[in-house]
Amino acid sequence: MKQPDFSLVLGGPLFQLWRRARLSGDALQLLRRRIIVMMVVAYAPLLGLSIAHGNAWGASVTLPFLSDLEVQARLLVVLPLLLVAELVVHQRLHLLVAQFRERGLIPADAQSKFDDAVRSAQRLRNSIAVEVALLAFVSTVGVGIAWRTRSALSVTSWYGAAADGQLHLSPAGWWLICVSMPMLQFLLLRWYFRLAIWARFLWQMSRIRLSLLPTHADQCGGLGFLALVSSAFFPLLLAQGALLSGMMARRVLYMGVTLPEFRVEVIAVVVVLVLAILGPLLLFIPQLAAAKRTGIQEYGTLTQAYARAFDRKWLRGGAPTDEPLIGSADIQSLADMGNSFEVVKSMRIVPFGLQTVLQLGIATLLPVLPLLLTMVSLEELLGRLIKVVF
Repeated sequence: MKQPDFSLVLGGPLFQLWRRARLSGDALQLLRRRIIVMMVVAYAPLLGLSIAHGNAWGASVTLPFLSDLEVQARLLVVLPLLLVAELVVHQRLHLLVAQFRERGLIPADAQSKFDDAVRSAQRLRNSIAVEVALLAFVSTVGVGIAWRTRSALSVTSWYGAAADGQLHLSPAGWWLICVSMPMLQFLLLRWYFRLAIWARFLWQMSRIRLSLLPTHADQCGGLGFLALVSSAFFPLLLAQGALLSGMMARRVLYMGVTLPEFRVEVIAVVVVLVLAILGPLLLFIPQLAAAKRTGIQEYGTLTQAYARAFDRKWLRGGAPTDEPLIGSADIQSLADMGNSFEVVKSMRIVPFGLQTVLQLGIATLLPVLPLLLTMVSLEELLGRLIKVVF
């Protein structure tokens, strides 16, 4: 039976629809075409209808279309990034998962379990029922309830005006809640589901008794490659950061909220996203810890045996009289044995480091940084940075 290839994104009804519409190849080619088409469907009608009704700019409404930074961020930044993330995740996770085989981490008697885990992930990824349920959810709860009650402002805006306790939508507002917002929320929830598939796959991998090497140079028993997951999900975290930034910008500019009031939301988003990406890797801690304990015991025994043999040979008169100490390979071997034992002792039981955590946090916060200009001027901010650097 052919070994299945892992991909978190090559499948599902939407992917098949893109292929039939010639918006994607078999490996997510034609990215630029997909982005253009999505922009034409989600953004262009909003701009056109707002211009036609005189709500795109100017003072006809409190919140003109082009001044709505949240919508601009969602449709011009977040939406394309979610599409870019698909290609990046496919290309990088595909190679990353292949490392389980190429590094010999999967024992021969567990190859079928590995293949079953890949096929199980594919079945979930391809599920028609899941994507239909997600679409139904965003069409009802996501837009009909959450957006109207949590996101829509109580000021006169390009998408409508509040009167008698109800939001009366403009034509652009109807397109927003019927087309643009469902598209964005569907792609976002679809990504959350894929993260759940990825977490489940790693859980299944953690239940396989992997062939870990305590002396591996990555100091993670051979699982150090898993830290590269941070670069795979970088565009997705940027999209999440842009989503947060747009929401904050709208409320800072039109509701008088100050930036420090969002500190809880910012911290919560960063923590949740970092845990979503790196949390599943913690499932490998029991195996890594067991491999380290075993390695310390085995290499400790081996080092002890070699050190005793060295002691008997060179200090207790066991060496031949014609064998010189200077230049003997025994000394270098003793040093190599000690280095190997130190590698085992320094083995990490977490397959990523603080640098990986910081990278994910920075990726999420990058889109939020421009909002600092709402607190201090650009000149003052640059002045403070110069003082810090110099």
